Amino acid sequence: METIVNTHQERAWNDYEGRHWAEHQTRYDGVNSGFNPPLLAAVRPGDRVLDIGCGNGQITRLAARAADGHAVGVDLSAPMLDRARASAAAEGVTKVEFVRADAQVHPFPAAAFDVALSRFGVMFFADPVAAFANIGRALRPGGRLAFVCLDDIRDGDLGRVLAAFAAHLPRLETDGSGVAEPLSLADPTVVHRVLTAAGFAGVDCARVEAPQLWGRDVADAAGFLAGWGPVRHQLDRVDPDTADRARAALAEALRPHEQPDGVRLRGTAWLVTAHRPA
Repeated sequence: METIVNTHQERAWNDYEGRHWAEHQTRYDGVNSGFNPPLLAAVRPGDRVLDIGCGNGQITRLAARAADGHAVGVDLSAPMLDRARASAAAEGVTKVEFVRADAQVHPFPAAAFDVALSRFGVMFFADPVAAFANIGRALRPGGRLAFVCLDDIRDGDLGRVLAAFAAHLPRLETDGSGVAEPLSLADPTVVHRVLTAAGFAGVDCARVEAPQLWGRDVADAAGFLAGWGPVRHQLDRVDPDTADRARAALAEALRPHEQPDGVRLRGTAWLVTAHRPA
């Protein structure tokens, strides 16, 4: 594997975080697949597709089918890429390739793709301008970029659930490392600035919503959320009694969202589109 500059994320996604996403592939797809339709609307018949931060590869496989063409998924996580390859084989999707690489510096062939996609995979770049510029060089002139990224989740269902959980924990201080966070592209002004500096044009941010299935019932959803990397990290740093109180608050906050078919939260995100100038 070539040089990786995003070493912090490489460690995380090849350790607990990546293993958890790989082991719970179906559940994470249940959380995020509601955002697939607006994202896949960018794919046209015959497109050559690049999926950035492809994870377990659902978007890569769906895009290959939608385009009836070839799709390449790129990610740092070896556990998730193993799941992506196994899923493609099980589903009989042959026009896909999965590459373990850092999209910020990977030597993509120039002008090799018609469209680059990402479902929540572009928020963690060490240098977002350099990363998007590198992705742009992989697109043909006039090629398209479409991705979904988190908006400010604090005002949504998940934000309120996590706030109830966090109220029982000591404040989590940042370490000042400058490591990109999930909300790094939550401000459309930042998105416009980054993509314009990276050479893209026609930048647009549209808010999209989708139901997110977190579990069969409250107990199941709370257990799954407690194992999600950001939540588990906070639980691991407190004593058992404090952790139990936080878990109970998490379950109670999920209770109003329990429906006959499971616990569903309303998810919101930005759908970002742009293009490489012709």
